[in-house]
Amino acid sequence: MRRRGVTVLLGALLTALLSVGVLSVPIPYVVLGPGPTVNTLGTSDGKEVIQVTGRPTSTSAGQLRLTTVGVQPTVRLRSALAGWFSPDEAVVPRELVYPPGESQQEVEKRNAEDFQNSQTSAETAALRELGYPIQVLVKGVTAGGPSTDVLKAGDVLTSVDGQQVTSASRLTELIRAKPAGTALKIGYTRDGTPATATVTSREQDGRPRIGVEIDQQQPHPFTLKIDLGDIGGPSAGLMFALGVVDKLEPADLTGGKVIAGTGTIDDEGRVGPIGGIAQKLVGAKEAGAKVFLVPADNCAEAVRNPQPDLPLLKVASLDDALTALEKLRTGGQPTRC
Repeated sequence: MRRRGVTVLLGALLTALLSVGVLSVPIPYVVLGPGPTVNTLGTSDGKEVIQVTGRPTSTSAGQLRLTTVGVQPTVRLRSALAGWFSPDEAVVPRELVYPPGESQQEVEKRNAEDFQNSQTSAETAALRELGYPIQVLVKGVTAGGPSTDVLKAGDVLTSVDGQQVTSASRLTELIRAKPAGTALKIGYTRDGTPATATVTSREQDGRPRIGVEIDQQQPHPFTLKIDLGDIGGPSAGLMFALGVVDKLEPADLTGGKVIAGTGTIDDEGRVGPIGGIAQKLVGAKEAGAKVFLVPADNCAEAVRNPQPDLPLLKVASLDDALTALEKLRTGGQPTRC
């Protein structure tokens, strides 16, 4: 009996050690959880997130908080089990966050670049909203190309077949909307004088082009800078754009409330979908948000992952977001998810 008891004890100890070993082995998953939120109207590390020089800025009583997702890159079975049972976390295959063939460092570098691009697009969209249009200039004309002897460096391109050129990306869209070989009516301004010319597009690299190198400018009589580090990805664009508009306009967009949200934004002010909406809603609720701005394409997922007393407002553009916030301030009924 004594020998049998020792055998049972050793077996139980071995099983426990094996279990600990299995639970400690890394597995090919990552855990997503609520990340930090940042008030774009406030400060970070002692510096204003949105910095304006050369023009007075306004102060708001509320907050405009961008939301993030925290990623636990190295996951052991114990953490995965905890994440699977947590209402605030998600366990997803590692390749969804770190694609095969890319290191964690490469992914983080790309996320940092996307974050920087989101700031640039946010500034562009906000300044357009404030009445500072984009100018698409010809930097150079390809020798022997479709625009040779028609356009020249310094021309400001204003339209294609009567449709306004509002950004460099919009110019590309308009040219590619018709097959190569199409005669396009190009509107432009040269030395302050408007004019039009016909340019027939040609195929290059499988796409129609008009043979010009372009530059995008947006003249404004002040300097604007967004200064925020240690965050990656493009999903802060909408909240940055709202923060810029709020700082440069006298009206308080927040109405004294804590407004949270997420969404990519392009130069045209269009808001795009993001990942991790469920975790961002949790982070917003924990930060005291009273309303959440949701990209239209994320509404269905957001509705499936609601937070108590956190209304979800549907936005597809910067204009949508500004309209929603105005209705909140004035007692109207903004569009909900």
